[in-house]
Amino acid sequence: MEGLMSFQANSIRSVVSRQQNFPTFSPKITTTRPIGMLRNSKLFNSFVASVQPLDASAAFDNTLPSKEVLDVWQNADAVCFDVDSTVCIDEGIDEFAEFCGAGKAVAEWTARAMNGSVPFEEALAARLSLINPSLKQLQDFLKRPPRLSPGIDLLVNKLKDTNKDVYLVSGGFRQMISPITSILGIPLENIFANQILFGSNGEFAGFDKNEPTSRKGGKATAVQQLRKAHGYKSLVMIGDGATDLEARMPGGADLFVCYGGVQLRESVAAKADWLVYNFKDLINSLV
Repeated sequence: MEGLMSFQANSIRSVVSRQQNFPTFSPKITTTRPIGMLRNSKLFNSFVASVQPLDASAAFDNTLPSKEVLDVWQNADAVCFDVDSTVCIDEGIDEFAEFCGAGKAVAEWTARAMNGSVPFEEALAARLSLINPSLKQLQDFLKRPPRLSPGIDLLVNKLKDTNKDVYLVSGGFRQMISPITSILGIPLENIFANQILFGSNGEFAGFDKNEPTSRKGGKATAVQQLRKAHGYKSLVMIGDGATDLEARMPGGADLFVCYGGVQLRESVAAKADWLVYNFKDLINSLV
């Protein structure tokens, strides 16, 4: 887009693997209030220290993986992670909206998008229009370090140790995701995400619609592209939302692991090949 500058950030790749004999975990989590809304709560720090979901395990029959699921997990060539509410505790766009004074309205759109009730591209455009951020606001927001989900660093390290490629595939924004790469040791070029665009004076100018993750089915497209490019025989997608579930399709991910340790979206969790509430389950199941 001529005359526009994009506040650049690179891409991310991540690696995930598998192991058996994982501990059983009795989940405890609320399904209604986004964790990001707790930022100003005095209880937030203690909440994050032990992300404990409500005992919802009885509602799902996929919290214990089958032999076939474990086999795919343990032998995958690559693992793709969603970022918001998976790698990170927060929904990045919701946090940015709150920072810019549009938190409540944007969070409502995020919930609808993640539950699959509205097309992702529609929700993305609506949320950004409500925020209407400037480049300066984004730069100020990025001064705050990202808050990682408990155990994600250990899982990524384990995946690296088992020579599995790791990617971050997100409907969020490269600008917000790139700081995670230095923390987790993931190559910048392994990010598949969206890009906020700004005009020559730093004014908001939309988003890059050429990114596959900017539209419905975008994560599936991104996964298909990287799988074809690298010739992966087996690939896993890990996330919490409907757009992550979409990546499990022919030519895309062979396995979808739903991470419910931050947000439990029941309609997504019920369709997952494996539902986990703690990354220790995935770490312990790697061989």
